Amino acid sequence: MTSEPNPVIFGDFTLDRQKCSLFRLGHPVSLRPKAFDVLSFLVKNANRVVSKNELIETIWNDVHVTDDTLVQCIRDVRRALDDIDREIIKTVPRRGYLLTLELADRQRGPLDLGGRDDPIAYCQTEDGVKIAMAADGQGLPIFRPPTWFNHLAYDWHVAFRGALYEFLADQCRLVRYDGRGSGLSDRHVSDISFEAFERDLDAVVDAHTVEKYGLLGISQGGAIAISHAARYPDRVSKLVLNGCYARGRNKRGSIKDIETGDAYLTLMRHGWGDEHSAFLRSYGMLYFPSASPEELRASADVQRMAMTGDVAVRTRAACQDVDVTDELAKITAPTLILHSRYDNAVPFDEGLRLAEGIPNARFVALESENHCPMPNEPAWEHFIGAISEFLCE
Repeated sequence: MTSEPNPVIFGDFTLDRQKCSLFRLGHPVSLRPKAFDVLSFLVKNANRVVSKNELIETIWNDVHVTDDTLVQCIRDVRRALDDIDREIIKTVPRRGYLLTLELADRQRGPLDLGGRDDPIAYCQTEDGVKIAMAADGQGLPIFRPPTWFNHLAYDWHVAFRGALYEFLADQCRLVRYDGRGSGLSDRHVSDISFEAFERDLDAVVDAHTVEKYGLLGISQGGAIAISHAARYPDRVSKLVLNGCYARGRNKRGSIKDIETGDAYLTLMRHGWGDEHSAFLRSYGMLYFPSASPEELRASADVQRMAMTGDVAVRTRAACQDVDVTDELAKITAPTLILHSRYDNAVPFDEGLRLAEGIPNARFVALESENHCPMPNEPAWEHFIGAISEFLCE
């Protein structure tokens, strides 16, 4: 029952047969072994009525059990799935049971649950929020603030992220963490603001008790990294920024930027994590125009696993009002700034503004239309080559 290696996504759940584990939005869900096997068999036979006899013969083989034993397992499974109304597992009178959910991996293949199976640790911010962290590799610690939506276990599923993390873990000790309200960190938080994002990074760095370290800011994570580097000039020894900005959309003095940002929030509110939504299509055009349908579906999976649509909107809105322009001149760490020339999500000029404001910053223009270069395009080698050279200096 547990020999099939591919995890299966259905709704908010992931069934990992290889690890004999059930997860809901990345968090483990407790199930007794036989109840897990019953669920696994029903998932494998989704959208087909499975008789009681078939379940008993498959799960218990030659061991004699009564119908009551199976009924108890079904009850345990429904409780684990929060299936109070029996909408997920239906009882078909005098026939058996029917699991009716659409299974994500039947359309798009298995979900990669992690490149290196990083162990998860936790720290706590000064306002009491638990933050999930993972570290991999050796050498100078490089802390990566969140890039909007993240999930430590599922980030490897996105081609760009997985390839970049593999590369970085061979260059340094990469420390990733899920921001408040997302991934494996505390989901139900009241404060989602830039000041709160700063506290999250402070807590993660303090938990690792290192004197010198680097920062990797990608997209909205760049402003968090910039603020931290300005506040701790004696500790931050390297700063890498890719696709970043000092000013959020609402601070750029452009009516077009403000109206575009508001329209995007509306699309997001109604289509977060939905691969068929207008939001995901606009996300693809803005962030990764060259992404394949499979890669966009992977992004939708991680969106859905990482955070709710409400938290996504609140996080995005908080970043639209960011302005760390005054902090740029305070940065003393050697800084590498990379920016795609045809980036639609963050204008190329915003990257140039960072290079002008940070003393002695090095700027690298990437010939790409993607927000971050992807492994299958020529700009990728230029991208990782520049980072490798910078980290080795």
